[in-house]
Amino acid sequence: MERQQPIEQEVPAPRRWRHVAGHDIAAIFLGGFVGSLVRTALAHGFHVGAGQWPWPTFTVNMLGAALLGYLIANIERSGSRSMYGRSFVGIGLCGALTTFSTMMAELLGMIESSRWALAGGYAGASIAGGLAAVALASRLARRGGPAR
Repeated sequence: MERQQPIEQEVPAPRRWRHVAGHDIAAIFLGGFVGSLVRTALAHGFHVGAGQWPWPTFTVNMLGAALLGYLIANIERSGSRSMYGRSFVGIGLCGALTTFSTMMAELLGMIESSRWALAGGYAGASIAGGLAAVALASRLARRGGPAR
């Protein structure tokens, strides 16, 4: 019986990560600092009791979706390859400002206290509102004249 040779497969080379410049890291840090301050101020400034609509979380998530939509549309329109705006606003500011984990914890609390309508409304409004905010903001940015 003839012995078969193993099939040689070409193994792809490992992907190389793009070098992240120091100013991008600083932009992420600064954006995260600002975003977390705004989010913390809203969370501490407006107490939300059990069974109430969590306005602070909802507000920061809608604001973050709108900011991100506006930023991405402006970057696309300008043709910029710079990571600075994405780093500051997209990763830093919006990343620290918005909070998926808090939204999930609030939804879990609503479900555990059998507030089904509130939980469903909050989940639906968060998803639909976030999509609407990013779509509207990106549309506004695209119509806003020449990019800077």
